[in-house]
Amino acid sequence: MVNLVNRDTAGSRAYAHVPIVRWRKAQASHAGRPPLLILLHGRGADEHDLFSLADGIDPRFAVASIRGPLTTDEGGFTWCESRSPGRYIAESLRASLSWVQSWLGSLSAGRPDSQDVYLLGFSAGMAMAGALVLDEPDRYAGAVLLSGTLPFDTDLPIANGRLAGVRVFYGHGSFDTVIPADLVSRTAKYLGENSGARLEARAYPIAHEISDAELRDVNLWLQGER
Repeated sequence: MVNLVNRDTAGSRAYAHVPIVRWRKAQASHAGRPPLLILLHGRGADEHDLFSLADGIDPRFAVASIRGPLTTDEGGFTWCESRSPGRYIAESLRASLSWVQSWLGSLSAGRPDSQDVYLLGFSAGMAMAGALVLDEPDRYAGAVLLSGTLPFDTDLPIANGRLAGVRVFYGHGSFDTVIPADLVSRTAKYLGENSGARLEARAYPIAHEISDAELRDVNLWLQGER
């Protein structure tokens, strides 16, 4: 079970708060606004969990690690309610999508120059990253989807060709048993055969984690070298 942060008894103030974000500024010069990589953590974690990855990310990128809007009974935060692991509740997912999209809009408000935005989501954060790019595929320069599932059976348009031309990196551990196998297979099939994405898919001999080898591959992909 998850509980909404900043929620009164009627639930009317849910998502009223602005996201808590940990930032790393771009460490190298870039013409115009630097590309932005948004980190979306897994269930039970927070904005600090994936931030350690920032040291290994191309210094031309700005990095923003967001805390999920929902608390869990076990501690930490997540992105939306689910019926069981990997099976998300559409209304909750849609509310979180709107919350993140509103924050993204605030970053570009009043700015005439554009910015390339990339998503990196792990586990439950992968579902959130997948939801964001499926909902507005033209908004993002690419998405890194790690160790999770796409949010099937919600109101998202998971249709043939939905991600046509979108750069996607999909990584999964061959010893990962956290996400149900049927959802992993369904995700791999959609991304590889039906989405239309410019996909790089890789499996690693790891469990539910991000390995150094995977991070190196992600960084090369972000640099456009893969």
